[in-house]
Amino acid sequence: MRIPLSWLREYAAVPADATAEDVMAELVKVGLEEEAVHRPTDELTGPIVVGQVLSIVKEPQSNGKTINWCEVRVVPEGAQQTLTGDGIDPSGVQGIVCGAHNFVEGDKVVVTLPGSVLPGDFRISPRKTYGHVSAGMIASVRELGIGDDHDGILVLSTLGLDPEVGADAMELLGLYDQAAEINVTPDRGYCFSIRGAAREYAHATGTAFTDPAAAVVVPPAAPGGYPVRLEDASPVYGTPGCDRFVARTVRGVDPTRPTPPWMSARLRLAGIRSISLVVDISNYVMLELGQPLHFYDLDALSGDIVVRRATAGETLRTLDDRERTLDAEDLLITDASGPIGIAGVMGGASTEVSASTANVLIESAHFDAVSIGRSRRRHRLPSEASKRFERGVDWNVADIAAQRAVEILLELAGGTVDDAATDVGQAPEPRVIDLAADFPARLIGREFTDEQIRGTLTDLGATVEETEGGYRVTAPSWRSDLETREDLTEEIIRLVGYDTIPSSLPVAPPGRGLTRVQQQRRRLMNALAAAGLTEVLSYPFVSEASNAVFGTPHEGAAPASVKLANPLSAELGFLRRSILPGLVELAKRNHSRGFRDLALFEAGSVFLPDGALGSESIPPLGIRPDDDVLDGLHAGIPDQPLVVAALFTGHETEPSAGVAPRAWDWADAVDAVQLMAQVTGVDVVVRKGSHQAFHPGRTAEFSLRSGEVLGYAGELHPKLISAQDLPARTVALEITADLLFEAAADVIVARSLSTYPPATQDVALVVESSAVAGDVLETLREGAGELLEDVSLFDVYTGQGIPDGRKSLAFALRFRAPDRTLTADEASAARDAAVALAAERFGAVQR
Repeated sequence: MRIPLSWLREYAAVPADATAEDVMAELVKVGLEEEAVHRPTDELTGPIVVGQVLSIVKEPQSNGKTINWCEVRVVPEGAQQTLTGDGIDPSGVQGIVCGAHNFVEGDKVVVTLPGSVLPGDFRISPRKTYGHVSAGMIASVRELGIGDDHDGILVLSTLGLDPEVGADAMELLGLYDQAAEINVTPDRGYCFSIRGAAREYAHATGTAFTDPAAAVVVPPAAPGGYPVRLEDASPVYGTPGCDRFVARTVRGVDPTRPTPPWMSARLRLAGIRSISLVVDISNYVMLELGQPLHFYDLDALSGDIVVRRATAGETLRTLDDRERTLDAEDLLITDASGPIGIAGVMGGASTEVSASTANVLIESAHFDAVSIGRSRRRHRLPSEASKRFERGVDWNVADIAAQRAVEILLELAGGTVDDAATDVGQAPEPRVIDLAADFPARLIGREFTDEQIRGTLTDLGATVEETEGGYRVTAPSWRSDLETREDLTEEIIRLVGYDTIPSSLPVAPPGRGLTRVQQQRRRLMNALAAAGLTEVLSYPFVSEASNAVFGTPHEGAAPASVKLANPLSAELGFLRRSILPGLVELAKRNHSRGFRDLALFEAGSVFLPDGALGSESIPPLGIRPDDDVLDGLHAGIPDQPLVVAALFTGHETEPSAGVAPRAWDWADAVDAVQLMAQVTGVDVVVRKGSHQAFHPGRTAEFSLRSGEVLGYAGELHPKLISAQDLPARTVALEITADLLFEAAADVIVARSLSTYPPATQDVALVVESSAVAGDVLETLREGAGELLEDVSLFDVYTGQGIPDGRKSLAFALRFRAPDRTLTADEASAARDAAVALAAERFGAVQR
């Protein structure tokens, strides 16, 4: 909401020298947020004066254009020019070249003299053009920054003005005013008005507030006004879409009269474009009182006005000249011809006020916030009216706003008002809230006096009655957000001052800090980051196809997924079963921006439903559910294990002199998983695996010794890489971290270091090509016994000397005893035992 200071001063005691920054500083104290300052003089500086055209000489040019060589008086006749500077003629008559042709001799215009600056840092100085020295410029509204019209210069008589020559045009056009822009939170809709902002300024400064609504006297309405019926057959949540409709008729207005500069200046500062006098008056009253109005061309209406819900197939051409298909939930304003407006959102084109409108019907209605908000979002049609209605408008101000509009219309556009008026609807019951005297102190943590409680609530506009042990508060009609004692307490401390709330440092609770799982998770994340991976965060929303590919290792398994009731988009309608789809999207986005060497990882929950989701009913509010109900609620929540995934593309390092960059490969993904296992102290088994999202021959499966599968690592499937437009040989991993944490010991104890030397022996075994190297390695570990400290595969060979269908696996075995130096015979015996077990299980033959 933009608040012109000249307007605010009419209803609040704002000092004459206060700036927009000063006003915002005060409003921040009562919980409003500052946004920006709008000050025309930041871009527009004088001297800019009223001039009168004395002569016009039309001079055709060789380019086919005709220019006007004008003499313009810029000081009163007989007076001396008091301004000085380059280009200022001391006679008070300036010679100016002008290309516009919408003015004649004798017209009064706005002249920007040499030394002035226009928006866009356009500096005016004398310059030679078309054979003349043009000392100044006759300005258009767009050049002054007060409108979009650039078809001709601004002739002041078109605004109904006849000022003295030489007068300050900036003051005449209201360009010295400034506006403070504040951000209005959804619960403070009354601040979308000068009335509300002035009230809040008075709260913040403790000064007087003059309610503009109180200054309007609504005469008793005679019966016989324009017929209006409220017929809402399908109220949303049982609340009628319209519970009050006020209509007033003004006849014989002059639609050609211009909007006075003071009004257009205020509207402009408030962020609303001046359109025509009649339309501008409706916007002016809306900004002043917070009540949106709609003006109809009375002669375009036919039959009674009926406020009802739309029916199937109805359409409406709105004021923005778009044909809109209506929904059955839309609340409409209709007459005998059909829909003439979407209530509280936008009017229809068929009854809009035009340049020929002489008779006006004023609508000032109160609409349900939920109904208006849904229509606004459904049609993607934000408007100043809907912005206010969906936040709540004062029910009691409808007739006052209509009367205010009538008075301004009569004053500025002429005409007569019908004595008969329409005011239909039922007043809502006032909201009454009981507030215990000690409740604010208990909730806030500081004491409040009776005067503070009663005084702040009364200042809000509430009616406060004393009861036994507390107060009975009737909320003001413009504060639809006040519903509970907590709301009242919030208002009390807001006006007393948030800075009065005592603060104290919390005492650290007893305990040992992070839990075991928290420590393990932090250790794991730090290790991956230290290894050079970058942690990212992706959306948990994916497509059904992504869950089908990444969410299960088996192709065609159709895993169960959690479907969103209200997704951000139809393509991302499910909760993820895997983190990899999000990492793939992040990688694609980075690649499109030129970042191709990536090592990304993310830790987050995945959602694995098993059985029915949700519960049959929702427990009532205000009562703690019993254990059975809580168990039922928890049973309806899908399993959400913590998963860690990573994705590698491009190269490990950037190219540099003498160093060729190494491309990431499947071994890096495997190493990252083994790093996670090491930092959590878990012994994992690595074997050849199979997953539909990974390359069929370059996939490793990780599991615990107990057999539970932890996850997979390796190259992504070539078809998937191609479909996702990823670089070839993109590698990834995904591990269920919760299983790692469960398998980890409470305390990781480091193994003692032996001071005795190791004994190393190599062994090469010829086995069937189908044998898995990891299984052979585990067999050697089992067969070698306790003396084996480590075993690793260092070579796989097929070719000359190896029979077809077989391969050679070379292993390095390291033996060590904790209490002595091993002899060669002891190491050899352990090796032979390992080879014997491999021969028994795999038919292995030592080379």
